[in-house]
Amino acid sequence: MHLEGSCHCGAVRFSVEAHAPVPYLRCHCSICRKTAGSGGYAINLGAKADTLTVDAEEGALGCYHARMEDGSVSSGERRFCTRCGTALWVFSPEWPHLVHPQAGAIDTPLPDPPEQVHIMLGSKANWVRDDSRQGEARFDAYPNQSLDDWHRAHKLLSGEPPRG
Repeated sequence: MHLEGSCHCGAVRFSVEAHAPVPYLRCHCSICRKTAGSGGYAINLGAKADTLTVDAEEGALGCYHARMEDGSVSSGERRFCTRCGTALWVFSPEWPHLVHPQAGAIDTPLPDPPEQVHIMLGSKANWVRDDSRQGEARFDAYPNQSLDDWHRAHKLLSGEPPRG
């Protein structure tokens, strides 16, 4: 599925081909919550890194490497607009064939998920309401099922996932 995205102020625009475009996973980890949180969580999609095209005004595209609880620095590149602060996508060199656009930055209408999976609830802020529906999966940490596995199980993969 072809996705178009942008920041709030319009200084950064991007497009990408998403093989896993359904916004099903709500991540409540402190990194996602604080860098891209809307509702106290962030939703990342799965896309093919080699299809990412970016049009950014000079100096408008920033990169943040999160500091982990153990003091180490994440290799993941969290891209954001330096002008308005919009979280745009995450890229990790450990999986160079993938890029994870933030659902909140996507301008293309996204498919409605048949369910949502709530992860990293052990890191959820106390003020965030648990709005999971009966029967939806909930995890204090990461689930065993991957982004691709979930989309495949629900017959929602758009084309073949990238191979690394």
